[in-house]
Parts: sequence; C-alpha cells; structure tokens
Amino acid sequence: MRTIRKKSHEKLDDANLKRVLECLNQDNPITKKEACNMLNITYNTTRLNSIMSDFDDTMKFREVRKAQNRGKKATDYEIKQAIEMFLQEQPVSSIAQALYRSTTFVSNLLERVGVPEKRPSTESGNGAKVGYLPDQCVSDDFDIGEKVWSARYDLPARIVKGEFDPRYDCKVYHIYVIELTNFDTEYFGHIKEGGYHAHQCSYDLGSLRHLNKYDINI
Repeated sequence: MRTIRKKSHEKLDDANLKRVLECLNQDNPITKKEACNMLNITYNTTRLNSIMSDFDDTMKFREVRKAQNRGKKATDYEIKQAIEMFLQEQPVSSIAQALYRSTTFVSNLLERVGVPEKRPSTESGNGAKVGYLPDQCVSDDFDIGEKVWSARYDLPARIVKGEFDPRYDCKVYHIYVIELTNFDTEYFGHIKEGGYHAHQCSYDLGSLRHLNKYDINI
C-alpha cells in the first residue's frame, strides 16, 4: 500500500473515497472526470487510478486484519493505545481503524477499563453540565500535580491545589485543564502545554490512577 500525497483542498477522506469507488463500480459507472471532480483533484487518470487502487488495497487489508482479530481479547498494547488515543481526543471510529477492531469492540473496551466518558461537543465545553464518571474514577481526594479527568470540561486536568469549602461540603480544587495543542512552531517559545485554569468540586473530578497499570501517557 502506497501513501498518497494529499493537498489541502482535496477530498480524500475515507468516506468520500468509498463513495467514489462505489460510483465507479456501479452498473452505470461515473466517468473518471466526474470521479476527479468528486475528489476535488486535478483531472489526471493516472493519479486517480493510483488513489483508488491504494484505497481499495487499504480497505481489503483492514478487513483481513479485522477478521484476524475477531474473537480475540484485547492485548495490553491495544488497551494502552485505545486509552491514550481517546484521552488525546481521537474519536472511537479512528481508534477502531488504527487497531483493526470494530467501534463496538473499542467502546466496550474503554467502558470496561473505566475510561471517563467524553460527551459530544453539543453537550459539553461550556462547563454548565457535568459528564458521567465510571465507578473506577470516583474519588474525593487528589494530590497536587496529579492528572485527573474533568467531568465538567471533558478533558484531562492537573491538580494545582485544593482545600475544603464548607459551602459545598467537599474539597474544591484549583485545576489546570489540559487542551490538545500543537506547539511545534517557535511562536510559542517555552510553552509546552495548552489549557486554562478552573475550579471544581471533588465530585466533578475523576481519578485516573486505575489506568496507571497500562503505563499510559496522559
């Protein structure tokens, strides 16, 4: 399988490639010029054939690997990869594709090991509501510097400090919510981590200690 170079304006995502491949293979197939238009690439039959051939090979390879994995338990490597990718805001569909597993398998795996739920963006992000925390995540005491899960923001966070607040009858923690950010450019200088400060009650924070046995990098 070759790696096809993709330009920013080209529509070479799996869903669109699958649609074009189906249109090319149907009883009344589209023309190659129409296929190029659908992919938003310059009309070039040689490149079109290369793209479609590579995609077809990739799909067949994925099906073979998924068939080989069917019925097998998740390996420690798969569990580690699934957890890390999920905490790095990768969708379950992308994790399943990377592991050659079904989305159902990955969803069940994440639920079984106690990975916190990440709600759709329409239900989270403003901090007004709080997501669900698995039983494994429930804790009311955290250490300074500890990585936790913010059920209010659906993101990992780091504990800055905490103290008991009688208004809420629990500890309230000052946290730094960690956002996935690209700091490869020199513009950011010494900054290595993106995010923002917030305060949350202990019952809105989830422990990630139970995931340490998988040696994950949060």
